[in-house]
Amino acid sequence: MKKLIALLALGCAVLAGCNTMAGMGKDLQTGGQKLENAADNTKQKM
Repeated sequence: MKKLIALLALGCAVLAGCNTMAGMGKDLQTGGQKLENAADNTKQKM
């Protein structure tokens, strides 16, 4: 019974970690797009 509870807890932790990493990846992607847009705008002004 203790092993089952430990496995379930581990599974929940892994799934939560995946969702956290996916969210972080989206945030980084959005930040990169904004940086790229700012660079393009600066280049056009030159």
